[in-house]
Amino acid sequence: MEARAIQRGVRQSARKMRLVVDLIRGRAVPEADAILRFSKKRAARQIHKVLKSAVANAQQTAQRQNTPFDADTLRVTYAVVNEGQTLKRFTAAAMGRGTPILKRTSHVEIHVAGAAAAAPAAPAPAAPKADAKEKKPRARKAPATKAKAKKKTPAKKKKASR
Repeated sequence: MEARAIQRGVRQSARKMRLVVDLIRGRAVPEADAILRFSKKRAARQIHKVLKSAVANAQQTAQRQNTPFDADTLRVTYAVVNEGQTLKRFTAAAMGRGTPILKRTSHVEIHVAGAAAAAPAAPAPAAPKADAKEKKPRARKAPATKAKAKKKTPAKKKKASR
């Protein structure tokens, strides 16, 4: 089973949040939870909320499908932080000028999946059919360029005037 959670408009830059998301990508949910709980970064608090929401969404999906659920078997399969809308503000500067302040926001997206969904079994290689004809790759023609398509026109000679 797979579930996801998205939080948009987090009032912190994506660059700072990516440092924390990189710590939990691909880890088991209990391990990611512990990393986020004991991290000193401010971004860890927001990412922890999104992780908890993704786990709750997985639990609800399992309940709807009437399947057994164990949060300890979930893994963080996809975790990404994208840039959100930048809030543009101005502050006073010397000689009556204003200097811009860019208040950056970000969007956090986390997907969690169970152990079975995280590592899908590779399909067995199919035996080639003996009676099927082998297709040969077709030779491709080189595309005609504009220089070849146009005919060259003779250049006109300029008369020297005196």
